[in-house]
Amino acid sequence: MGADTWWFIGASCGQLLLALGLLRTRSPQRAELPPQALALLRGGPRAVVVVALVALHQRGAVAAGRKGTIRANGGPGRTRDPVQLGVHSSLRRALGLRVLATQPRARRAVDALRAELGRAGLLRPHGRLRAARVLLVGAVATVLAGLLITRPSGTELALALALGAVPAGAALALLFLPPTTRAARRLLAGLRERHPLPAHRREVTDGDRVLLYVALYGDPALALFLPRFSRDGGLLGRGGGADGYATGRGWFGGQDVTGGSSGAAGDGGGGGGSG
Repeated sequence: MGADTWWFIGASCGQLLLALGLLRTRSPQRAELPPQALALLRGGPRAVVVVALVALHQRGAVAAGRKGTIRANGGPGRTRDPVQLGVHSSLRRALGLRVLATQPRARRAVDALRAELGRAGLLRPHGRLRAARVLLVGAVATVLAGLLITRPSGTELALALALGAVPAGAALALLFLPPTTRAARRLLAGLRERHPLPAHRREVTDGDRVLLYVALYGDPALALFLPRFSRDGGLLGRGGGADGYATGRGWFGGQDVTGGSSGAAGDGGGGGGSG
């Protein structure tokens, strides 16, 4: 096999090693996480915003708006939680969930929570994960470029394919590595085992437990404990109004999938709300 082919395979291995260094995480810190942090580990930024909205709804601070949006319904109440404050302050008008999650104040609060979980060893830092993926794609591209440029044949081609498949295959496998670390996935699995989703909402009356269930299970918990608020506010699935927002001049960018509106009184603050 020619020296040029070796150079490309070596460069690919170097990129793979750099990516592995970026993907490596510190040992996780043992600490009890709040529901919004658990939601971020399970479902990303959207799940964090949903848990924050449920907490605000429990205090009557937000309600379902028109056409699958969420609107402010007074002040945020007695909370110092930065995510809840960021989400509430973003509701200057009724917003769909997807748009709300992209508002600057809400996004900054979620990014700060993500950085905290990164320091705790439960999430791979976003910047390092992105850089690692660029290197992984580059590792695969380097092997392919080497084969195209050097054009080995016969025994040399077979050897080049065999050796190049090692870094290229490893890089392709690592491209699908999730942002959460193994420790985070074990944490979520353990919490779900200790806190299985109840069969009936009347089994849970504590609002904090409702937040925990929503953080761990997402849509099934929303449909169980807060069916009306979740449905009318567009929190379930992709959500009604997720692509637009409501203003005094009409509706922009979304579709009416709910056919109605709902106030905060439609669901209880704990587990005993009515649908």
